[in-house]
Amino acid sequence: MTDQSDQFHFDSLVPPVRFDRRGFMVTSLSAGFALAAQPVTAQQVITTSAEGLVAGEVKIPTGDGSMPAYRACPQGSGRHPVVLVVQEIFGVHEHIQDLCRRLAKLNYFAVAPALYARQGDPSKYSSIPEILSQVVSKVPDEQVMSDLDATLAWTRGEQAAAADRAGITGFCWGGRITWLYAAHSGQVKAAVAWYGPVAGDKTALKPANPIDVAAKLKAPLLGLYGGADTGIQVEDVNRARDEARAAGKTVEIVVYPDAPHGFNADYRPSYRKEAAEDGWKRMQAWFKSHGVA
Repeated sequence: MTDQSDQFHFDSLVPPVRFDRRGFMVTSLSAGFALAAQPVTAQQVITTSAEGLVAGEVKIPTGDGSMPAYRACPQGSGRHPVVLVVQEIFGVHEHIQDLCRRLAKLNYFAVAPALYARQGDPSKYSSIPEILSQVVSKVPDEQVMSDLDATLAWTRGEQAAAADRAGITGFCWGGRITWLYAAHSGQVKAAVAWYGPVAGDKTALKPANPIDVAAKLKAPLLGLYGGADTGIQVEDVNRARDEARAAGKTVEIVVYPDAPHGFNADYRPSYRKEAAEDGWKRMQAWFKSHGVA
């Protein structure tokens, strides 16, 4: 059951900003890898077959239209625990879609909503600074929380999905969102954040950081971080963990000393096979030990 006092506290951190319901600029997912992620390190890219899966684009109903998403789950009868997969800054491009297929091969119902769809298609921009300035900076946290709520609600109508056994995982930008959603929603049983920022500047659209809401987590959270990540300070991550633990929350942080940011991104030079494989195993164990199985 959701702790109403916790929910009120989190909401009090968010000023009454009404995000612009201007409709969806992106109505379908792009194929391949994001332009800014090029050149792709082809020899190390992991490609997961859709054989034995139901995999592809779906539409998620929201309050102002349909949001594209990528869904993958096993074929056949049966209900499978849900994992919300939250994109990197590059959007729901091929890597995120492949992660959904990997999860489906593990018997999960994985779905990755295109959370920038109202603001633009990050896969079309040629540089990370362009994506940040033209798309990501315009995406309100409030909108993202609402869209993840809508995605989880959509899974409740899917015969193959066991939405009562739901978890969330996110990468990079999505790692931060994973922390925030675990504090926002009482509907996920476990959360796994991959190298998500926990501190930083705040804006009207981004009024709280994970460290601000760590004490209000509603789900056990595992954080996977790189000790060589120049953009995220391990001290900040540990401080967020300590804030959560002081409030009686379950948080575990794993730091891979030599891993940089994006160590799970097998299509980029940042990929570190050993850390990525260990993190993937830890994620599975975390989900299973907290009821997402």
